[in-house]
Amino acid sequence: MVFDSYGVKKYLDPCIQFYNLRFLKYRVPEMDEANVGVENHTDKTFLSILHQNEVNGLEVKTKNGDWIKMELSPSFFVVMAGEVLLAWSNGRIHTPFHRVILKGTKAGYTVELFSFQTGILQTPEELVDDKHPLRFKPFEYFKLLRYHYDLDDARKGIESTVKALCGV
Repeated sequence: MVFDSYGVKKYLDPCIQFYNLRFLKYRVPEMDEANVGVENHTDKTFLSILHQNEVNGLEVKTKNGDWIKMELSPSFFVVMAGEVLLAWSNGRIHTPFHRVILKGTKAGYTVELFSFQTGILQTPEELVDDKHPLRFKPFEYFKLLRYHYDLDDARKGIESTVKALCGV
């Protein structure tokens, strides 16, 4: 749908080349813990699809800085753009910060499907114009991951790994 809406459907097949399906269990907080889960982050993928059980621990940060708890039915899925899609779309598609906060006495379960690309990723020329000048240089996905995991303490607070690595 994204590729279709931008009129660049011809780039779909080379963009998404493999997937990773993960099942996660978030443990119940100990007596002395306020909550447990995953710290705020953006996904370093092209696209992420998440499904959580009725525990509802997912929170998403809005563009104005507020955190929203996602109260979802157990039949809902959440689709999130990753930093790779941010670069591919030339900054048109927002990559949200999100986290998992669990409170209470029940474990949280999540199924996550991540999409990745091998080779060089670059913004389609159709998405670059006077109103949207090029914002990202071409990059290799695994180089982005290495850069992210090799961040030293001084650089860990960066807003966006992809902007730091290949932003124009």
